[in-house]
Amino acid sequence: MMNQKNIRNFCIIAHIDHGKSTLADRLLEFTGTISKREMQNQVLDDMDLEREKGITIKSHAIQLNYFRHIQTPSQTSDKISDDNKYILNLIDTPGHVDFSYEVSRSIAACEGALLVVDATQGIQAQTISNLYMAIDHGLEIIPVLNKIDLQNAVVDIVKQQIMDLIGCKDEDIILASAKTGIGVEDILNAIVERIPAPNGDPNEPLQAMIFDSVFNPYKGIEVYFRIFNGQIRTGDKVKFINTNKEYDINELGILKLQQQPCEVLSAGNVGYIVSGIKTATEVKVGDTITHVKNPCKDAIKGFSDVKPMVFAGIYPVDSTEYNLLREAIEKLQLNDAALVWTHENSIALGSGFRCGFLGMLHLEITQERLEREFGITVISTAPSVEFHVYDHAGSMTVIDSPSKMPDPNYISKIEEPLIKAQIITKPDFIGNIITLCSDKRGVLISQNFLSQDRIEMFFNIPLVEIVFDFFDKLKSISKGYASLDYEVIGYQQSDMVRIDILMNHDKVDAFSAIVHRSKAFTFGNSLCTKLKEFIPRQIFEVPIQAAIGAKVIARETIKAFRKDVIAKCYGGDISRKRKLLEKQKKGKKRMKQIGNVEIPQEAFLAILKV
Repeated sequence: MMNQKNIRNFCIIAHIDHGKSTLADRLLEFTGTISKREMQNQVLDDMDLEREKGITIKSHAIQLNYFRHIQTPSQTSDKISDDNKYILNLIDTPGHVDFSYEVSRSIAACEGALLVVDATQGIQAQTISNLYMAIDHGLEIIPVLNKIDLQNAVVDIVKQQIMDLIGCKDEDIILASAKTGIGVEDILNAIVERIPAPNGDPNEPLQAMIFDSVFNPYKGIEVYFRIFNGQIRTGDKVKFINTNKEYDINELGILKLQQQPCEVLSAGNVGYIVSGIKTATEVKVGDTITHVKNPCKDAIKGFSDVKPMVFAGIYPVDSTEYNLLREAIEKLQLNDAALVWTHENSIALGSGFRCGFLGMLHLEITQERLEREFGITVISTAPSVEFHVYDHAGSMTVIDSPSKMPDPNYISKIEEPLIKAQIITKPDFIGNIITLCSDKRGVLISQNFLSQDRIEMFFNIPLVEIVFDFFDKLKSISKGYASLDYEVIGYQQSDMVRIDILMNHDKVDAFSAIVHRSKAFTFGNSLCTKLKEFIPRQIFEVPIQAAIGAKVIARETIKAFRKDVIAKCYGGDISRKRKLLEKQKKGKKRMKQIGNVEIPQEAFLAILKV
């Protein structure tokens, strides 16, 4: 068994596209954890979605064995003893703001972090956010300046940014190129020298924290954990403290590229257990594992409960797949603890689920994973956020769905969530960004220059305004240079209204949305125009209306298919033609009263884009 002082647990903190996954590849390659035959780009990003989008979605744990070569003056060969053998547990983390919960779980299981900064782009907003999270947890920070081999790298300027941010010295910053392998050995040596070995007593009662889990169709649920105190062996009887469930450990092991079973793990180690758990709700991320016979006194302080930002309904296209969808969401929640869901019914879509997400990318990824990994085609309703609605008696209700919003005459006031947005960009784009944020009802709070060509701006913006397309527009107007991070700072009173869509005078609750009154007409109009494009013509005329309460604010009409009933009239009195047209008109009216409008899936997807 490896000596505890030779174990290091660390994660990598970086903004999107700063070379985090590439650096992880080089670390695996250098330590011989992966052979050249197995090597591929983004080896830890094992989802197709991660490779396609070029982003990390899930945190991934893997163990590296590092033999440190130390040359002494009296020696002619490298000295390799047990003291120079190290176990490095790397827990790779995502960089996008929507997956910050994954980062918090990785940080809780580590003692140190590599802060990777792109030498061509400098410090970005999300890097700062994750860095502060790591510092709050008391992690040792190792700054790494990546991509120094690129022609447009501004090494001295970015070095100064890092020194100003974390107060380190010039010599503490490691210069590296994850693509070419420059500085990889220096990084590994810094991990060994600077990151402390894990604390914990192997002789104390078992105390381990669950930081992730995944569903295996053959073995059941695999639980990933970090041991803080004690030892765990194959065959032990353990208990999960929060759920109070007991299990026998059928398989215990460490997380290499493929899982590697072992007999015993002690304090400081990261590993997995298989106990034949079949029900997803029995495993809670952040729960504490201990022995049944000799339990620990206190549970480990786990993670704070995730606070969803965006809510949307997810429904199966085929209503018979409701149970399959529920099982799929339960299994997905094992692997994505930030996903929150409850049962919901819709008049238009039937039975489904109201799900909470950390952002629009999180919603998009969840929908893609349900379709790819579980083969279930789903429809999602327009996203919304949580509103505080007060009635005339002063009592407050939390509303996360437009269908739950009461009629306007019962409402005294509505409060919407407000965020503090941190935007870092180049000075050339200040005007464009202020215009964008003003259009989104944002207020500029402060701005300061981080360096000659980088400015940090803070805005207070309603959360509902950044849910849809804010990030895309920000990247577009700043030519990809601007970066965004945000946090909810409270609620403010706003003039919000619910827009309902009436299809042939029947309300379709799946299309309802809560928007600010100043944008209601534009939003309603674009919704009706979009629906007219996607809903096929019927044999009767179909009006599409957007309404606030009983007041219609926009309308489009889908014309009916009409047979030319007067084609057989070759002359004669006009009254004969009029009689045929009146007869047709009555028939169309009767059809309209009993006819149903079929809404294709494309219409729901089109509304998401609006």
